Amino acid sequence: MKIQRRQFLHLAASTGALPAVARIAWAQIYPTRPITIIVPFAPGGTTDVVARIVGEHLSRRLGQQFVIENVAGAGGTTGTIRTMRASPDGYTIQIGQMGTHAAAVAFYPDLAYKPDVDFEPIGMVAGLPIVITAKKELPANDLREFMLYVKANAEKVNVAHAGVGSITHSTCLLLNSLLGVKPTFVPFTGAAPAMTALLGGQIDYMCNAIPDAVQQVQSDAVKGYAISTAERSPALPNVPTAKEAGLPEFQASAWNALFAPKGTPKPVLDKLADALDSALDDESVRKRLLELGCDIPHHTERGPQPLAALVKSEIARWTPIIKAASIRAK
Repeated sequence: MKIQRRQFLHLAASTGALPAVARIAWAQIYPTRPITIIVPFAPGGTTDVVARIVGEHLSRRLGQQFVIENVAGAGGTTGTIRTMRASPDGYTIQIGQMGTHAAAVAFYPDLAYKPDVDFEPIGMVAGLPIVITAKKELPANDLREFMLYVKANAEKVNVAHAGVGSITHSTCLLLNSLLGVKPTFVPFTGAAPAMTALLGGQIDYMCNAIPDAVQQVQSDAVKGYAISTAERSPALPNVPTAKEAGLPEFQASAWNALFAPKGTPKPVLDKLADALDSALDDESVRKRLLELGCDIPHHTERGPQPLAALVKSEIARWTPIIKAASIRAK
């Protein structure tokens, strides 16, 4: 009896125990319907913008629409858990980042997933320098003045972040530990609403991934004191590095990457990784990412294996920093 194509696809998507030949045959015709990219934060933030830029190219490359689904909450872990529990058929993937796939391990003692075990890495999308930003009304004019101001007003100032375990939270936790202060942290559902609060003067400062800060710093809507990487960013050439500005220990490069649920067939992962590689070589995609201030990974840094190694190394790096601060999500 012949199995109809639709029946075959249904069977393939509903089991991880298909014979190798069947799984490869299924992967050869993948994708046959739209693919969801889960963004574990609110619309408008860095992770969301990067996902949309890359998703557009993936749609053209693979001939199916890549639909963005924003699932915000708990520092990005809510959406990440949804990805982990999704069917491993290649039709639900996620753009994760340093917060969801590294820092969250230390922040959430009962984290429902293991970043280095429960996902299939697809590939690195972009590196993201961190910018120390403050509301326009803050009296400090450079990083040294900012550090003195925060130390003198630690009990009064407040810091915005996109949830415990997010990049904005982890990197400002590092900053505050270097300054020896414990200001009030104010959580938001994403970096975009946090920036809105900063623009409105409701928040004193925050640590932004560079795409969230470029436009506001360039227009003088907020102050940009320093960038966390070894070299200045072409997107914000007037913002000094933390080393230049007087805080060399503030070194952090956030990142965004694509992941799939554990058990997604390798041929499907290979298709997605190849499409992502094509996106990162596309002149239009590169231009848009560079304008945001992103660092585009070199060919040697792309693909599943380099990403798997990065996740393990980032967990090892951030866990002691976070545990030393004695901060855990409830």
